[in-house]
Amino acid sequence: MNLMTMVGTRHILQGTRGSGETCSPLVSRGTRSLVRSRRINALQSRVTSCSATGYDGASERVVLGESDLSVSRCCLGTMTWGQQNTEAEAHEQLDFAFENGINFVDTAEIYPVPPVKETQGLTDRYIGSWLAGRQNRDKIVLATKVSGYGRQSYLRKDGSTPRVNEKNIVESVDASLQRLGVDHVDLLQVHWPDRYVPLFGAASYDASLERPDDVPFEEQLRGLEKVIQAGKVRYIGVSNETSYGVMKFSQLAESMGLPKIQTIQNSYSLISRSLFETDLAEVCAPRQCNVSLLAYSPLAGGALTGKYVTDDESKIANSRFTLFEGYMKRYQQSIGREAVAEYCNLAKRHDLTPTELALAWCHSRWFVASTIIGATTMAQLKENLASFDVTLSDECIHDIGLVYKRYRDPSFN
Repeated sequence: MNLMTMVGTRHILQGTRGSGETCSPLVSRGTRSLVRSRRINALQSRVTSCSATGYDGASERVVLGESDLSVSRCCLGTMTWGQQNTEAEAHEQLDFAFENGINFVDTAEIYPVPPVKETQGLTDRYIGSWLAGRQNRDKIVLATKVSGYGRQSYLRKDGSTPRVNEKNIVESVDASLQRLGVDHVDLLQVHWPDRYVPLFGAASYDASLERPDDVPFEEQLRGLEKVIQAGKVRYIGVSNETSYGVMKFSQLAESMGLPKIQTIQNSYSLISRSLFETDLAEVCAPRQCNVSLLAYSPLAGGALTGKYVTDDESKIANSRFTLFEGYMKRYQQSIGREAVAEYCNLAKRHDLTPTELALAWCHSRWFVASTIIGATTMAQLKENLASFDVTLSDECIHDIGLVYKRYRDPSFN
């Protein structure tokens, strides 16, 4: 396998629950530097395939950051469970994914989406009932998220605004563990920052929107340390984060002996690239902070499947853009639709489906550790998993570059 397609060097100190040599996730600066110097040489021995069922690309294992979390290159997203999918359908997806080598499942306290009080937590409960029935918790890497600053006051018992501090983190984790029916989660991510940052299609930073009461980075890390020390969380990560945030968290962890962020879960796709590919890719690279990218929305909410640029209304009757007015509208604006149409034509020229093109391309990027997929039907799930076994030709990669020059991140225009 080509070194540049192997997700960078995601190798590690063994953690407290893993096998082999063990040490604390809270390690010294000198120890981290020593480990970093060995990562490139160790790369090929740390990436393995765990499937004999035909989905080798999706089930291939990688290690996240400096943790001992060995996860599948495909992560099963869950945010439609409880809204677009029933409990039985969620279990069917979990069964199929698990049987085909997928061991990484991602949820969040606000799921399903769109988030509303009436359905909040159903996703976790569906996962919990599946885990209870299958008795396979030790074979699953389970990730969840604590909400950042936001409007969802129903998440907290006292109706207060969610913040990323010790009180909120502990309450969030305890509630998540109860819904999931487990005693710990493997990865806890801050869903979006406590401070103001441009989110979900907002491209420009506006200093007038800064809030004076941001929870300091150190206070956030100490709150996260609390749940790690309690044995409720193994490792931590961030989501919808910026280079500034990754650097602040990483520097404080290194200088103060606080938990290190191992992952960043950000949007990344053919039509949402540059925010990660520039300075974030450098900051998160193994030689720098060594933070593994978990790419979400690789199909841009389903837009890159091409179903929204066809005349076949039956393909979108039960899709999220149709069901939820205004949902991810940044992918539906005219220039975004033009870009999707171009990528669909490109896929056809190379004898690929649009889904295969989008997922194979995302999977091939050196900095993508695991790609999070979200399916509402079994047919979608099977196509998504199979796409990880597609290798794009040099000519196809070149053609993608030509389209990108014309449509550079159209969802932000």
